[in-house]
Amino acid sequence: MSSCNNSIPQPEVFILAGIPGLESYHGLFSLPYFLVFITALAGNITIILIIHVDKSLHEPMFLLLTMLSFVDLSLVSTTVPHMLGIFWLDAKEINIDGCLIHMFFIASFYVMESGILLAMAFDRFVAICNPLRYMIILNNNSLVKMGLVILARTMVELTPMPILAKTLTSFRTNIIPYSYCTYMAVVQISCGDISNYIVYGFMIVVTSIGMDLLFISLSYGMILRAVFHFPSWEARHKALSTCGSHLCVIALFYSPVVFSFLTQAFGYEMPANVQIIVDNLYFLVPPMINPLIYGARTKQIKERVFQILACHPK
Repeated sequence: MSSCNNSIPQPEVFILAGIPGLESYHGLFSLPYFLVFITALAGNITIILIIHVDKSLHEPMFLLLTMLSFVDLSLVSTTVPHMLGIFWLDAKEINIDGCLIHMFFIASFYVMESGILLAMAFDRFVAICNPLRYMIILNNNSLVKMGLVILARTMVELTPMPILAKTLTSFRTNIIPYSYCTYMAVVQISCGDISNYIVYGFMIVVTSIGMDLLFISLSYGMILRAVFHFPSWEARHKALSTCGSHLCVIALFYSPVVFSFLTQAFGYEMPANVQIIVDNLYFLVPPMINPLIYGARTKQIKERVFQILACHPK
């Protein structure tokens, strides 16, 4: 419940505060944000081009990696340029329709990425637990169907988001304490009974991020169970090494979400600017680090990168 004594009607323009309380340091923040953006663009474009050009990499694992890189590229391109506009040009204004579109695409790409990570966990499960039927189960038609399911789930779950936000008619302020538009940030500055809006936001997290993380955990539980039945340590090590990159990416993607959830569950309130910086990690770090992880830990991709740079490892 959010009540207001001096409410304002739905504003035509919202003001994005950037990082409240640290406005004087926006110039300093812009440097790492810009470096993250350039690194994410270069890394994900490189992954996509390498897999597209090299037909020997047209396997389920690498095609799913292409999907992940495309979504990472879209996510960082949706968020960081607007942040840099605030930090460099003080471009804090965004009209309400632009805000609604912004929140929809940010949430959509994030939910898509979670779905792709689940698909990649299923890929590793089949590769280790049922290797003889791997190419039968995960053929091109199966990958297309998985991609369509991920897209359909995202549309069904998130299409109501901007529609619901548009129905909010009374606000305490038009200042959003973030560098981008998010659904919960808009809801929290509104007036009146917002309980249904909060329930919807919570259900999105549970039915997408929560369920994906649950099934990923179950997949790796079954993988570990199968691996420890392998006859030799060498076979176990080889099987687990194929999962290493994916596990690093999973930890990187879900850690900020789990951290925020646990801090709220135990009643710990972080300073607003710290909370916003942590929330920014959702959209900044995975798109930058994912290509580096796969580039460093995947032999085929690493070899292609060295060939492109005309620098052969010793």
